[in-house]
Amino acid sequence: MPNPPARTPVLLGTQLLFNVGFYAVVPFLALVLTEDFGLAAVAVGLVLGVRTFMQQGMFLVGGVLADRFGPRRVILVGCAVRIAGFATLAGSLLTPAPILALFVLGTVLTGLGGALFSPGLNILLAEAEARRPAPGPRTRASLFAWLSVTGELGAVIGPLVGAALLGWGFVVVALGGAAFFLLIGVFLAIALPRTPARGSGDRPSGRWWSLRDRRFVGFSALHAADLLAYNQLYLALPLQLARVPDAAAATAAMFAGVSVLTLTLQLPVSRWAARVGPAVALRVGYVLSGAGFAVLAVAAAFPLDDAARVATVFAAAALVILGHMTTHPTALTLAPRFAVGRPTGSYFGLLATCGGIAVLLGNLVVGALFAWTAVPSAAWLFLAVPLVAAAALAPRLLPRTVDQAPVSNATRATR
Repeated sequence: MPNPPARTPVLLGTQLLFNVGFYAVVPFLALVLTEDFGLAAVAVGLVLGVRTFMQQGMFLVGGVLADRFGPRRVILVGCAVRIAGFATLAGSLLTPAPILALFVLGTVLTGLGGALFSPGLNILLAEAEARRPAPGPRTRASLFAWLSVTGELGAVIGPLVGAALLGWGFVVVALGGAAFFLLIGVFLAIALPRTPARGSGDRPSGRWWSLRDRRFVGFSALHAADLLAYNQLYLALPLQLARVPDAAAATAAMFAGVSVLTLTLQLPVSRWAARVGPAVALRVGYVLSGAGFAVLAVAAAFPLDDAARVATVFAAAALVILGHMTTHPTALTLAPRFAVGRPTGSYFGLLATCGGIAVLLGNLVVGALFAWTAVPSAAWLFLAVPLVAAAALAPRLLPRTVDQAPVSNATRATR
């Protein structure tokens, strides 16, 4: 008897739990590095950049491992690695003098855990999407859009949990996160069906299939502009708000607005994307994000008061998140179509890895351009150009069978 497939509510609930545990701890890393270790802003950025790269940059490895050993096993290993990472963070502060090297190791393990379990979750969700019955003449949001909604809900709840625990110190926050992921691991060990490793049989698996697909490599490289743009919600836009009075409140308001937009509009946007097809959805999404940076580039040419500066940043954030809501679930849902029956782990992994590399290198350029006062709009133009290129070129690289087809129907055709 074949093992029953993973249930969709379990998978979506897992994303919610992952993000609650993640955002209960990670947002406070910069605070600890500054206050407990006395690092300067540049050093803090480097440490957090390494953590991000270990997560996004190692997705390809996590995806290949999930193809080889099965997503359930790799998800559980990823939970164990993140538990070790959070415990190491706590351990670095339990010594008589805080140990920076141990703290950095903890951040690396935290990122590596995510690189292991996220591709496996994407594989299982793609399989669940392929099993959904045809919607008929109506369109519906993809499961990857629901994944974004549940993930955003976790991103809202997590910092509230972490802030509540922070009164007892960051050690309690980190150990609380470790305990939470331990419970998640136990839950998933029970809830996820056991599947055999995919390294045997006639179906090819455990190989770097995505890297052999030139069309998908090109698509992934172009789509990396989306993650670079989205990451500016945490870098360039807060730096822009830092120039106004009460910057902390303005930044918090921006993030609250982004969360509200995601929770209320992600599903309608995804239904629209399914109706018009991936080619149109991708073009519109990339253009929306690019328009956000174009707004800031134009505003940089004029002297603005504080209220106008905040308004332009909020408008840019809204355009960037709308673009991300359009392109990101679409790209994830297309990955199985590129795979054409091959294991999908390395395909999901390459999408994220290209984005991680773009963020690591792109953020360095953005930081340097912010210091180039001779051309105030340089950073915004640098961020807009890859999005324009993606809008023009990425739809041309889609599998020919889905150039104009709705995403939800296209995904099922691979089964």
